[in-house]
Amino acid sequence: MTQTLPVTVRPLAPADEARWRELFRGYRDFYRLQESADVVSRVWGWLTTSEHECEALVAEGEDGIVAIGHYRRFSRPSTGTVGIWLDDLFTDPAARGRGAARALIAHLTELAGMEGRSVVRWITADDNHPAQALYDQVANRTHWVTYEAAPAAARLEEEVQR
Repeated sequence: MTQTLPVTVRPLAPADEARWRELFRGYRDFYRLQESADVVSRVWGWLTTSEHECEALVAEGEDGIVAIGHYRRFSRPSTGTVGIWLDDLFTDPAARGRGAARALIAHLTELAGMEGRSVVRWITADDNHPAQALYDQVANRTHWVTYEAAPAAARLEEEVQR
Protein backbone atom coordinates (compact mmCIF):
# COMPACT_ATOMS: atom_id res chain seq x y z
CA MET A 1 0.00 0.00 0.00
CA THR A 2 1.26 3.48 -0.91
CA GLN A 3 1.88 5.76 2.03
CA THR A 4 -0.21 8.93 2.21
CA LEU A 5 1.99 11.99 2.42
CA PRO A 6 1.08 15.22 4.17
CA VAL A 7 -0.01 17.83 1.63
CA THR A 8 -1.14 21.39 1.96
CA VAL A 9 -3.76 22.75 -0.41
CA ARG A 10 -3.58 26.42 -1.26
CA PRO A 11 -4.53 28.79 -4.07
CA LEU A 12 -2.23 28.99 -7.07
CA ALA A 13 0.36 31.78 -6.77
CA PRO A 14 2.37 33.60 -9.46
CA ALA A 15 5.56 31.91 -8.21
CA ASP A 16 4.00 28.51 -9.12
CA GLU A 17 4.02 29.22 -12.86
CA ALA A 18 6.85 26.91 -13.97
CA ARG A 19 5.59 23.91 -11.98
CA TRP A 20 1.97 24.60 -12.92
CA ARG A 21 2.93 24.68 -16.60
CA GLU A 22 4.71 21.34 -16.21
CA LEU A 23 1.73 19.70 -14.51
CA PHE A 24 -0.84 21.24 -16.88
CA ARG A 25 1.15 19.96 -19.85
CA GLY A 26 1.14 16.55 -18.15
CA TYR A 27 -2.64 16.77 -17.76
CA ARG A 28 -3.10 17.67 -21.43
CA ASP A 29 -0.74 14.87 -22.47
CA PHE A 30 -2.61 12.37 -20.27
CA TYR A 31 -5.82 13.18 -22.16
CA ARG A 32 -3.98 13.09 -25.51
CA LEU A 33 -4.63 16.74 -26.28
CA GLN A 34 -2.48 18.34 -28.94
CA GLU A 35 0.50 20.19 -27.49
CA SER A 36 -0.18 23.93 -27.49
CA ALA A 37 1.91 26.60 -25.81
CA ASP A 38 -0.90 29.06 -26.68
CA VAL A 39 -3.49 27.08 -24.71
CA VAL A 40 -1.18 26.66 -21.73
CA SER A 41 -0.40 30.39 -21.68
CA ARG A 42 -4.06 31.33 -22.15
CA VAL A 43 -5.16 29.15 -19.23
CA TRP A 44 -2.35 30.55 -17.05
CA GLY A 45 -3.71 34.00 -17.85
CA TRP A 46 -7.23 32.93 -16.88
CA LEU A 47 -6.03 31.54 -13.56
CA THR A 48 -4.00 34.59 -12.62
CA THR A 49 -6.66 37.25 -13.19
CA SER A 50 -9.65 37.86 -10.97
CA GLU A 51 -11.64 38.76 -14.08
CA HIS A 52 -11.93 35.14 -15.25
CA GLU A 53 -14.21 32.55 -13.67
CA CYS A 54 -11.55 29.81 -13.46
CA GLU A 55 -9.51 29.48 -10.28
CA ALA A 56 -6.80 27.05 -9.29
CA LEU A 57 -5.52 25.19 -6.28
CA VAL A 58 -2.25 23.36 -5.78
CA ALA A 59 -1.43 20.48 -3.48
CA GLU A 60 2.03 20.91 -2.05
CA GLY A 61 4.12 18.25 -0.36
CA GLU A 62 7.61 18.26 1.12
CA ASP A 63 9.16 18.44 -2.34
CA GLY A 64 6.88 21.11 -3.77
CA ILE A 65 3.71 21.10 -5.81
CA VAL A 66 2.49 17.60 -6.65
CA ALA A 67 -1.03 18.28 -7.99
CA ILE A 68 -3.22 20.98 -9.50
CA GLY A 69 -6.96 21.52 -9.62
CA HIS A 70 -8.91 24.05 -11.69
CA TYR A 71 -12.44 24.95 -10.68
CA ARG A 72 -15.27 27.45 -11.13
CA ARG A 73 -18.69 28.15 -9.78
CA PHE A 74 -21.69 27.28 -11.95
CA SER A 75 -25.39 28.05 -11.83
CA ARG A 76 -27.85 25.18 -11.43
CA PRO A 77 -31.21 26.46 -12.68
CA SER A 78 -32.93 23.12 -11.95
CA THR A 79 -32.30 23.61 -8.23
CA GLY A 80 -31.90 27.38 -8.04
CA THR A 81 -28.44 26.91 -6.53
CA VAL A 82 -24.78 27.37 -7.38
CA GLY A 83 -22.25 24.56 -7.37
CA ILE A 84 -18.51 24.22 -7.85
CA TRP A 85 -17.29 22.52 -11.01
CA LEU A 86 -13.88 20.84 -10.85
CA ASP A 87 -12.64 21.17 -14.44
CA ASP A 88 -9.18 19.65 -14.23
CA LEU A 89 -7.41 17.58 -11.60
CA PHE A 90 -3.92 16.26 -12.19
CA THR A 91 -1.38 14.66 -9.90
CA ASP A 92 2.27 14.16 -10.82
CA PRO A 93 2.55 10.45 -11.71
CA ALA A 94 5.33 10.04 -9.11
CA ALA A 95 2.98 11.25 -6.36
CA ARG A 96 -0.20 9.36 -7.31
CA GLY A 97 -1.97 7.38 -4.64
CA ARG A 98 -0.52 9.47 -1.83
CA GLY A 99 -3.45 11.74 -1.03
CA ALA A 100 -2.96 14.87 -3.15
CA ALA A 101 -6.10 14.47 -5.28
CA ARG A 102 -8.12 13.48 -2.22
CA ALA A 103 -6.87 16.63 -0.44
CA LEU A 104 -7.81 18.86 -3.39
CA ILE A 105 -11.33 17.39 -3.53
CA ALA A 106 -11.70 17.72 0.25
CA HIS A 107 -10.64 21.35 0.02
CA LEU A 108 -13.28 22.03 -2.63
CA THR A 109 -16.01 20.32 -0.62
CA GLU A 110 -15.03 22.42 2.39
CA LEU A 111 -15.09 25.56 0.25
CA ALA A 112 -18.51 24.58 -1.10
CA GLY A 113 -19.78 24.16 2.45
CA MET A 114 -18.39 27.51 3.60
CA GLU A 115 -19.89 29.28 0.58
CA GLY A 116 -23.25 27.52 0.81
CA ARG A 117 -22.81 25.83 -2.57
CA SER A 118 -25.01 22.89 -3.44
CA VAL A 119 -22.50 20.45 -4.95
CA VAL A 120 -18.96 19.84 -6.15
CA ARG A 121 -19.14 18.12 -9.52
CA TRP A 122 -16.65 16.80 -12.07
CA ILE A 123 -16.26 14.34 -14.92
CA THR A 124 -13.49 11.97 -15.92
CA ALA A 125 -12.81 9.73 -18.86
CA ASP A 126 -14.66 6.42 -18.75
CA ASP A 127 -11.35 4.55 -18.97
CA ASN A 128 -9.61 6.48 -16.17
CA HIS A 129 -10.08 3.66 -13.68
CA PRO A 130 -7.37 4.70 -11.20
CA ALA A 131 -9.03 8.10 -10.75
CA GLN A 132 -12.46 6.51 -10.53
CA ALA A 133 -11.27 4.28 -7.69
CA LEU A 134 -10.62 7.43 -5.64
CA TYR A 135 -13.73 9.26 -6.84
CA ASP A 136 -15.93 6.31 -5.85
CA GLN A 137 -14.60 6.73 -2.29
CA VAL A 138 -15.14 10.48 -1.99
CA ALA A 139 -18.25 11.16 -4.10
CA ASN A 140 -21.38 9.63 -5.57
CA ARG A 141 -21.24 8.45 -9.17
CA THR A 142 -24.16 9.93 -11.08
CA HIS A 143 -26.27 8.47 -13.86
CA TRP A 144 -25.79 11.45 -16.20
CA VAL A 145 -24.29 10.95 -19.65
CA THR A 146 -22.24 13.78 -21.18
CA TYR A 147 -22.70 15.06 -24.75
CA GLU A 148 -20.76 17.62 -26.78
CA ALA A 149 -21.81 19.43 -29.95
CA ALA A 150 -19.48 21.44 -32.14
CA PRO A 151 -20.43 25.09 -32.71
CA ALA A 152 -22.42 25.61 -35.94
CA ALA A 153 -19.48 27.25 -37.74
CA ALA A 154 -17.24 24.26 -37.01
CA ARG A 155 -19.90 21.82 -38.28
CA LEU A 156 -20.24 23.79 -41.52
CA GLU A 157 -16.47 23.77 -42.00
CA GLU A 158 -16.41 19.96 -41.52
CA GLU A 159 -19.17 19.51 -44.11
CA VAL A 160 -17.36 21.71 -46.64
CA GLN A 161 -14.15 19.69 -46.19
CA ARG A 162 -15.96 16.42 -46.97
